[in-house]
Amino acid sequence: MSTFVERVPLRFEQVTVDEAGINTAEFLNAARGVVMLFDELGSAAFVAVKSDISGNIDKVQAKYDTDKAAFSTLEKIVMAEAGTKDRKASQGLLWLKRGLEFTAQGLHRNLSNAAEELADSFRQAYEITLKPLHGFVVRTVFNVAMAACPYRKAFYEKLGGENEAVFKGLEVWVAALQKQLSQLDAFYKKGAYDKGL
Repeated sequence: MSTFVERVPLRFEQVTVDEAGINTAEFLNAARGVVMLFDELGSAAFVAVKSDISGNIDKVQAKYDTDKAAFSTLEKIVMAEAGTKDRKASQGLLWLKRGLEFTAQGLHRNLSNAAEELADSFRQAYEITLKPLHGFVVRTVFNVAMAACPYRKAFYEKLGGENEAVFKGLEVWVAALQKQLSQLDAFYKKGAYDKGL
């Protein structure tokens, strides 16, 4: 049986990152792997996050498709929209980044704490990443949804089993994702591109 990371369309460690920025098409394909992760879980716990990530991938993809050469990196999309009224792709990328940060934090925490259940790891990730951005109603819905989170053992079985290949593959995948998210975060902050989004 292949592991989850072997089944994704493109792994984050395969995304081209150079002085121009993060390759748009590759990053979006790798992000679709996160959607696939939630599909494989088949849990109601992550329906909202999955939907949010998918919708934001679509927003960035739509902008990219209008001029693939001009928007070859994520950073080029954001810079092109800066100062314009239509910043739909920049906003989509910002929220995509946030959803991916939540996912990466939750997975990283769970991989680092073998005795911790998935729900606990993702609750902690939520506290750090998304909770400060959500209102009372969304926070309440999220806490209720975590009750539907699969157990750790069942989660890893769906990804290929609790074995070194699965853990190592996920660790490399998550580390590459976190590095790209850090780069995007620094880019947004340096240019104040997140203001007003």
